[in-house]
Amino acid sequence: MPENVLEKIQTNVLAKLKGLSPNLTYHCLNHTLDVVEQSGRIAGVEGITNERDLLLLKVAALYHDSGFLETYSAHEKKSCEIFLDDTIDFNFSENEKAIIQGLIMSTKIPQQPQTHMEKIICDADLDYLGRSDFFEIGDTLRKEFIFYKIVPNDEEWEKLQLKFLQNHKYHTSASQMQREPGKQQNYSKLIAV
Repeated sequence: MPENVLEKIQTNVLAKLKGLSPNLTYHCLNHTLDVVEQSGRIAGVEGITNERDLLLLKVAALYHDSGFLETYSAHEKKSCEIFLDDTIDFNFSENEKAIIQGLIMSTKIPQQPQTHMEKIICDADLDYLGRSDFFEIGDTLRKEFIFYKIVPNDEEWEKLQLKFLQNHKYHTSASQMQREPGKQQNYSKLIAV
């Protein structure tokens, strides 16, 4: 499938995502673009070179949080429905549709990826945990969680974040090498606060 198909899909999805609530300070356009970028980067390090596989991975990354347009809880299932509605315009086989849906569903927390590509998209989705922009991005999630009453206050947010980092594991060797050390540093800084 030529590159321009990915461009068409991306243009379509990004236009939809402009309709996301401004209260989605973390699950926003920037997060989706970051997951697309990190999926490609991790796939490269992991040796995924098949163009069709890369296309499926990037399409799944584009759609993985589109369900937030309609619902907060169980948004992954809604993301799959939005993807399937859109696929009428694109030439995906039934097997490819199933792979993309599997990729989207694998990002559900707690992550339990089964395939290599599912491991890649899961690591891309939480790539920021091991980066220098962790605190900046984490703050957008804190604001969102407080707004949607997932946590009642900053104190509960900090507890949740510490617990999440303690239990989180990167799934690919690329992320284990490139992001785990940074994640441990970020965790240490959080404890020190």
